[in-house]
Amino acid sequence: MDLTQLDVFRAIAEEGSITAAADRLHRVPSNISTRLRQLEEELGCELFRREKLRLHITDSGRTLLDYARRILALADEAKLSVSGQHPSGVFTLGAIESTAAVRLPPLIARYHQKWPQVELDLSTGPSGDMIDGIFSGRYSAAFVDGPPKHPQLEGVPAFSEELVLIGALNHPPVPDAASISGSTIYAFRANCSYRRLFENWFARENAVPGKIFEMESYHGILACVSAGAGLALIPASMLESMPGRDSVQAWPLGGGMGNIEIWLVWRKGTHSANLKAMSEMLQPLAASTSPAALPSVSESAV
Repeated sequence: MDLTQLDVFRAIAEEGSITAAADRLHRVPSNISTRLRQLEEELGCELFRREKLRLHITDSGRTLLDYARRILALADEAKLSVSGQHPSGVFTLGAIESTAAVRLPPLIARYHQKWPQVELDLSTGPSGDMIDGIFSGRYSAAFVDGPPKHPQLEGVPAFSEELVLIGALNHPPVPDAASISGSTIYAFRANCSYRRLFENWFARENAVPGKIFEMESYHGILACVSAGAGLALIPASMLESMPGRDSVQAWPLGGGMGNIEIWLVWRKGTHSANLKAMSEMLQPLAASTSPAALPSVSESAV
């Protein structure tokens, strides 16, 4: 029993005759009759009673018709899902932790409201893990700092961020990297792009960080910094969302090094309706979170 047989059977049941079914399916009547006979022989039962020029569906035929309609509908849905004609199915996304915590919840909510048939599968981790996940096929796309530098990646800008240096409330002002050379630093693992940017900021001013303690969460970093144990670099938007934001003070990085963009990136040549819908939804968001639309750290209450 294949889909063609079920399609022929459905047409006969709905049209009431071989001739009408043949016209509907653009086939010759003899082909329709052969398909029906083969299906009945395979199932071992009559699907129609023959009375002169009309066919009357049997109880077995009515039972099969219900299944046939559902099976053919599912087959059509599967074709649409994998052919990329409209968003549906599973959409695997990766994101760095701060973006997932602060930026993505309202975006994902809007995406789900517009495309409820899409199953969003979101994972978080350092930017290096996200890029590796794209190349391994684990993620369809990922939110990381951009623009993408690898020649096999492409993407669209999503959000603008400002990274700020945070220290304890009694810490003296930090005008440059040289003033904190040798200080203890809290950061994520080495494959975190924010950590690399922090280390490059030190190197640009011929300064070096002291001991670097690797942490697993921003809340852990904030707790250590507020206790006066060291310094850290985090997105201003993340700091604003955290309950302990008033226990630290923040400074911008000199030279505008703290101004970055978060991009949705994917492997070059990837085309899917799910990805297209997400990238289109990001266009107004990228404009609303541009540096001109957001207060700097010196203007905001961090």
